[in-house]
Amino acid sequence: MLIFIMRRAATMVLTMIVVSLLLFLALEINKDAVAIKVLGPYSTDEQRAIWLENNGYNDPLPVRYGRWLGNFVVGDFGESTRFKTEVSEILWPRLANTGILAAATFAVVIPLSLLLGVLAGMREGSRLDRSISVASIVTTSIPEFASAPLLAAIFVFYLGWLPGTSGMSDGFSVVQLILPVMVLVLYDFGYVARMTRASMADVMTTDYIRTAILKGLPYRTVITRHALRNALIAPFTVIMLQVNWLLSGVIVVEYFFAYKGFGALLLEASLNNDIYMIEACAMVAVFVAVATQTLADIGYTYLNPRIRFS
Repeated sequence: MLIFIMRRAATMVLTMIVVSLLLFLALEINKDAVAIKVLGPYSTDEQRAIWLENNGYNDPLPVRYGRWLGNFVVGDFGESTRFKTEVSEILWPRLANTGILAAATFAVVIPLSLLLGVLAGMREGSRLDRSISVASIVTTSIPEFASAPLLAAIFVFYLGWLPGTSGMSDGFSVVQLILPVMVLVLYDFGYVARMTRASMADVMTTDYIRTAILKGLPYRTVITRHALRNALIAPFTVIMLQVNWLLSGVIVVEYFFAYKGFGALLLEASLNNDIYMIEACAMVAVFVAVATQTLADIGYTYLNPRIRFS
C-alpha cells in the first residue's frame, strides 16, 4: 500500500513538472512579449530592455525556468499587473472563496445524487427510476448560463426572496450563497445521479448479489454491505472530477452573481493580460486536478480490494 501511494505521489510530481514546463514555454519563452504585457504596449524599447535585465530575462532559458519554478514552489508568483500587488495576496482569498462555494455545493450534491442514484438503481425500470432519470437528464441539459438568469428571475425579481448578487461586500453571508449553489446543484446533481444509478443497476445484476438475496439475507444488508460499496466506485471517479470543475469551471456562475472566486479571477486575469496571475491560476488548477486524481486512485484501493491486492 505504501509503495502504491509513493508511486502515485511520484507520478503527481512528474506531471506537475511536465505541465509547468509546457506552461513556461507557452507564456515565458518570448521575453519581449512578457515585457510588453507587464509594462504595457506604450512602453519604449529602452524601458523594456531595462526591465528584462533587472528581472533576469536575459539569462539562458534553462536558468529562467529553474528560477521560475523555484519561485512557484515557495509561493512567489510575482506582481499582478491588473491589481498592482503581489499575486498571492489576491489568489489565496479568491481560492478560499471558491472553496467555500464548492464545499456548499458538495454538501448538497453528494448526498442528494447518491441517494437518488441508489434508489433508481435498486429499482431499475420502475416508475421511480424513470422519474429520477428524466429529472436528471433535464437538469443536466440546462447549462449554467441559462439556469442562472432563470433562477434569478424567479427568486430575485418575482418572489424577492434572495439577493441578486453574491459579492459579500458586507462580509460573509450564507443567504448570498444560496443562488450560486442552487445553479451548481441543479446542473451537477443529475450527472452524478445518473452515474450512480448506472453503477448500482449493474451491481444489482451480479451473481454475488443474487446469491446473497437467495441465501435469505435482509435486503437492507445486501444493499449496504455488498452492493453499495462496489456501486460507489464509478460515482467516486465522477465526484473527484467535479472538484476540478468547481475550481475553474464555474466562471459563468461566479461572474453572473459577482462572486469573487477563483474562476472569476482567472477570467479577469485573461481579459487584462495579467500574465503572472494567469500562470499562478493555471499552476494551482493543475495542482488541484493532479492531486484529486491521485486521491481518487488511492480511494480506489479502499473501495475495491482487488486493486489493493493486485
